[in-house]
Amino acid sequence: MPIPRARLSCGFDTTFLQLPEKFYQLCSPQPVTAPELRLFNHELAEELELPFDAKEPELTACLAGNLLFADSHPLAMAYAGHQFGSFVSQLGDGRAILLGEKVTADGRRFDLQLKGSGVTRFSRNGDGRAALGPVLREYIVSEAMHVLGVPTTRSLAVLTSGEKVVRSEGALPGAILVRVASGLVRTGTFEYFSARNDEEAIRQLAEYVIARHYPESAENEKPFHHLFAAIASAGARLTAQWMALGFIHGVMNTDNIAVSGETIDYGPCAFMDHYHPNRVFSSIDFSGRYRYSAQGSIMKWNLSRLGNCLLPLFGQDGEAFIETVTGSFEQEFMQLLTEAMLCKIGIEAPREGDSSLLQELLALMQQEETDFTLTFHHLADCLDGDTTPFSTLFHNNTELPAWLERWQKRMKAAEEEPATNRQRMKAVNPLFIPRNHRIEQAIHAAQEHDDFTPARKLLQVLQTPFTEQPEFAEFAKAPKVEERVLHTFCGT
Repeated sequence: MPIPRARLSCGFDTTFLQLPEKFYQLCSPQPVTAPELRLFNHELAEELELPFDAKEPELTACLAGNLLFADSHPLAMAYAGHQFGSFVSQLGDGRAILLGEKVTADGRRFDLQLKGSGVTRFSRNGDGRAALGPVLREYIVSEAMHVLGVPTTRSLAVLTSGEKVVRSEGALPGAILVRVASGLVRTGTFEYFSARNDEEAIRQLAEYVIARHYPESAENEKPFHHLFAAIASAGARLTAQWMALGFIHGVMNTDNIAVSGETIDYGPCAFMDHYHPNRVFSSIDFSGRYRYSAQGSIMKWNLSRLGNCLLPLFGQDGEAFIETVTGSFEQEFMQLLTEAMLCKIGIEAPREGDSSLLQELLALMQQEETDFTLTFHHLADCLDGDTTPFSTLFHNNTELPAWLERWQKRMKAAEEEPATNRQRMKAVNPLFIPRNHRIEQAIHAAQEHDDFTPARKLLQVLQTPFTEQPEFAEFAKAPKVEERVLHTFCGT
């Protein structure tokens, strides 16, 4: 039975429908039993210029998939992907529906997608649904990433479905996430057509991505070469930003890498608490493929997969060009990461020996597995002469005073006022991050007690991550040993 349409319109202009239907499946969400709107991002709704608010009577039904917006032509997108290094030729939106593309007055275009909206032809025997826990995690972390200045998909709403979904943990409350992205084309979207030797589809998709995300490539005499280099540069910037914040994506499969350069798919993601370069949180990453320190090399590997897909568009110099771009990616990534990490210790104009100073600190942090976020945040306090918050993070390290003395000497050589240096460091070193144990507490309250107050409170704290918030000081603290969350789950 067709889903009825609401009177509500979003102003959708869905350009993806201009591509041949082999790129997608036209399909509607599957209605749920008793939808309730639990979280609604008023700021994002205003930014998107959506013509309604959370009190609109039909809104809950539309966001749950029980009604269709008047101008929505929903679809599920096709894509493939390398999952933990092994290629799967057909994945696609198995539990997601693109409602449409919203264009703002200034010309920006955003996809609105329901995640957990039911079965599509890409579901591969899955139920097409989402559990509340992973939905809440994505809402909280994606919104935190946005405030931290990281390109990311965002979250407009969380709804509970009134139904249960069965996962390895048992029967869990079902939920739907309303996700917003500047685009949902993935590396795996190109791989889908490359696996089918469909060069025309690859060309059509590349032209679509150029028009939507990289219009400057259209002006280049070699537009597809320019596109590939631009995607590589965006990936280098994104991965460097992740690592400077201690963020671990957790599942960097090619189907989870958006060519727009946004962070997408917050499954088993996590922000590090105690630092170690080989830190892994994903419960299914048994080999550590997607560990913290490997994220740059994995992004480069994924970029090579994209290059192979685009090879028919490059001409005779294709293989050499792919090698050149991936080499440039590695250099750009390392430069951006080094610059970002040096800024975290107060160095904006690097000198000889500064990289060694940084590496010595990271080695000290690794020895004692100090808290990543607090170490850098409290280092700034040492410029005022208050070394206690920083030093107490290192319990047994006799080398710390000597390192701290060398760092303070370097800061004096910068010839800037300590207050200026401190302010600059505080601006790049957050105090509040979405810590795993806080997210799990919010999930537990919502799942077990139908209480979304902890989630709302955490979201409130994370809105100003660089600002001291004495009333929320507990949220800045590292977890106690018994509070540590060492494994995160993808939710499918």
